[in-house]
Formats: sequence, structure tokens, C-alpha cells
Amino acid sequence: MTTFAIEYRYAPDSELITEIRPQHREFLGALKEEGTLIGSGPYLDGDGGALIVIRLADSATVDDAIALMDQDPFHTAGALDGRVFHTWNPVLNIFGD
Repeated sequence: MTTFAIEYRYAPDSELITEIRPQHREFLGALKEEGTLIGSGPYLDGDGGALIVIRLADSATVDDAIALMDQDPFHTAGALDGRVFHTWNPVLNIFGD
């Protein structure tokens, strides 16, 4: 499996993020149920933003991860200030393969 770490950027006081959050969490919940989502959550340092970690097939590319996360209501609603995608190698892996 190929693991991707996605950083979301948004203001900590974004009203649109607050409004869309239930749909965003429903989207992530579906990814969790299908075994794609490894973990997600907001940063608590006061700067806003979040980290999402997903796992796709061995042959997956960053473009595949982008295509999947393009379906996130945070993205489709234009609530994000930016996203950064990384192909990640969790060398010390507690996520189970």
C-alpha cells in the first residue's frame, strides 16, 4: 500500500470550515469504513489546518490521492486556503499493513 499525508490549510476561525465540518467528517468516515483513511485531525497550535493520512493501492500516485481528496466537501466548497500532498513512508509503522 502507498501512504499519503495531506496537510490542509485553513484559518482557525473559518466560519465556512465550521459550517462544512459535518459533511467533511462524513466523507472521512466513509474513507475510514472502506479502510482508506488511517487518521485525521486538526492541528491544535492555534494556526488552524489539519493532517489527513490515507492509504491507497501500491500503484497509486499523488494524482490518485488528489483525485480522491478533491471529493472532500472542504475542497468542493472552497473552504481551504491550501493543501499539500506528500507520499509518505511510515518507517516506524503503527498503522498495521
